[in-house]
Amino acid sequence: MTGHICQKSCERRSCSRSRNCLCDGHCGLSCISPGLSCPWPVMIQNAETQRAKESNMFGDLMTVMCKPGFSMPDGEDRAMSRCQGDGNWSFTAPCEDIHHPLSLCNPPPRTENGFHEDGLFTIGREVHYWCDYGYRLEGASSLVCQENKEWSHPAPTCHAVNCSRPPNVAQATLVAVHQSKYPVGTVIYYLCKKDFYLDGSNRVVCLENGSWSQLPHCRARCHISAQRSRVIYHGRKLWINEIPGGLVHHGETVKFFCHSQNKTCSFEAESHCFDGVLPLPDCYDGETLHKIRQQTI
Repeated sequence: MTGHICQKSCERRSCSRSRNCLCDGHCGLSCISPGLSCPWPVMIQNAETQRAKESNMFGDLMTVMCKPGFSMPDGEDRAMSRCQGDGNWSFTAPCEDIHHPLSLCNPPPRTENGFHEDGLFTIGREVHYWCDYGYRLEGASSLVCQENKEWSHPAPTCHAVNCSRPPNVAQATLVAVHQSKYPVGTVIYYLCKKDFYLDGSNRVVCLENGSWSQLPHCRARCHISAQRSRVIYHGRKLWINEIPGGLVHHGETVKFFCHSQNKTCSFEAESHCFDGVLPLPDCYDGETLHKIRQQTI
């Protein structure tokens, strides 16, 4: 593989409008210009080239075939080459005379629960390692074949990633198999208790970094503390005693009627229920449960 210059890394939809987030080999997801192409035709010493299809755009493949009496440095007579995000083909090494001495390292050491790049391990070649899903890499993520035909570092190791016991959520019941640790990808659920409103997703996942995805909240209903008043709720003008229990759900809006300072007109003032608290508007001068209790003392 020739030197591969990685483009700007990305996540889905995080590139500028002029670029797309696409997989670029060992570089991973990268910002790639639409219409990117690699040079064609390609002249490779002692070899012929053939495109897999009549295209040399990003991601397209080309077959490199050695002429009779020549071979790749690894002894093969052909190889596949891919158009990379840097505008170069991934493999353009010349074919050598079959009697040419090779300078190769032995295949790099394998790592359990992980894998590395395959191909020709010539002097100077850098080989990258990755871990399987649910495992974290520790150690050098790449090794280099040195002039002494030894690898520059020991192979990295891949350790399982787990999440600890999921945290409690107030006023919620956890639905999960109880265990001391949870593998990456484990899904658990939270169910809010009666009369509490779910704020967020009830589905929580153990992430690859060993943490849980965002937890939900269970929000309490709000009691309307105004008394013997009319309000606007769900677009209807109602007496408070027409609302069951005088309770509204988290996130709902209640409109109260306020009077101007000289009492010549009235207007609406909104209040929003948030986790058990529904503040009365400052302008509201009607009776409240607190006022009634004070009058009876």
